[in-house]
Amino acid sequence: MRMGALLMEKHRGFPSRLPGTDFQFTVRRPAKGTPTKIIERERYADRRPADRRADVGFMACLWEQFGEEPFVRGNLDAGRLSWLFGREVIPAEDPFDPESYDALLRIDVARAMRAFPEVFE
Repeated sequence: MRMGALLMEKHRGFPSRLPGTDFQFTVRRPAKGTPTKIIERERYADRRPADRRADVGFMACLWEQFGEEPFVRGNLDAGRLSWLFGREVIPAEDPFDPESYDALLRIDVARAMRAFPEVFE
């Protein structure tokens, strides 16, 4: 179900954070004003192991919840999505609005399998 501009779909059953950490996966309530923009963040080879675990954990949750089906951004954290956006998570619609809770995304399975093989074993 798609929601209006100030409402967001809450993905029931999706973890709010990586267990045992402060790495956030979802937001509790919509932002006041415009939702945080999803951007493509560069992942450098020297990222901390904890950051890498957060990426793997988030991808595992996305795969378990949505698989190959398009999904609405909804309450998924824009910052966490941005670490995967443009590579393993891509727009599922054209035009794509990176500042909309209604934006449709999907997993690029081939790229995700190469980047996070442990998720797909």
